[in-house]
Amino acid sequence: MRTQELIAQIKKKKSFLCIGLDVDLNKIPSHLLKEEDPIFEFNKAIIDATHHLCVAYKPNTAFYEAYGIKGWQSLEKTIQYLNKNYPEIYTIADAKRGDIGNTSTMYAKAFFEDLAFDSVTVAPYMGKDSVEPFLAFENKHTIMLALTSNEGAFDFQTKKVDGKELYKHVLETSKGWENSKNLMYVVGATKAEYFKEIRKIVPTSFLLVPGVGAQGGNLQDVCKYGLSENIGLLINSSRGIIYASNNTDFAVKAALKAEQLQKEMSAILTEM
Repeated sequence: MRTQELIAQIKKKKSFLCIGLDVDLNKIPSHLLKEEDPIFEFNKAIIDATHHLCVAYKPNTAFYEAYGIKGWQSLEKTIQYLNKNYPEIYTIADAKRGDIGNTSTMYAKAFFEDLAFDSVTVAPYMGKDSVEPFLAFENKHTIMLALTSNEGAFDFQTKKVDGKELYKHVLETSKGWENSKNLMYVVGATKAEYFKEIRKIVPTSFLLVPGVGAQGGNLQDVCKYGLSENIGLLINSSRGIIYASNNTDFAVKAALKAEQLQKEMSAILTEM
């Protein structure tokens, strides 16, 4: 999907909400466990109930890999269902891959060609030859970890190197990589005070922002400093939406939670 198509969808739906499909069999409604593929049935219900309120879905692949081949098949069925029934939706494989040369190319093929995701998250620690193979794919985005929402982010990401925080070096260096126009960045909502500095380096790039809701991030704070002239934000919420209920009404309750965020986003976009 091209960036302009994503922007058009955001404007049409008045939403920049991304819903994380992080499915834990210990948390989904018990009646689904009787199904042949409870993970897919859960995802399908959530997607059908919320697709008009969001512009993206983000399955975290660890939640599927944990269940072996059956979990991977559930992921495959989920992305196929999305691409067939809601092709306008932007899809993110939250895989956080990062390796060099041919290995990165194979990871990229797995997510971009075999599963047909629009984007994949990557870790940049090994440098440009671990990221550029992903960037080579046309109309696909590589979403690179820049400043994450976890407590351990302060272990390395904010440490100063030559007088500048490491995450700033990562952002600035990545702009010079081949096909860097295909880059997006992960910036945690719990680091809202950093968005102003980040926008000085990547003023128009899309930022994938986890941490709103269950992790304590604030939507208003993120938008105050993070919105760009082309919106430039995908705000992710996972647990706060998909686990709004563990009863048979789980999809309805998920839609209500998603609608709350969508209405806030609509008001922010209208104000812009």
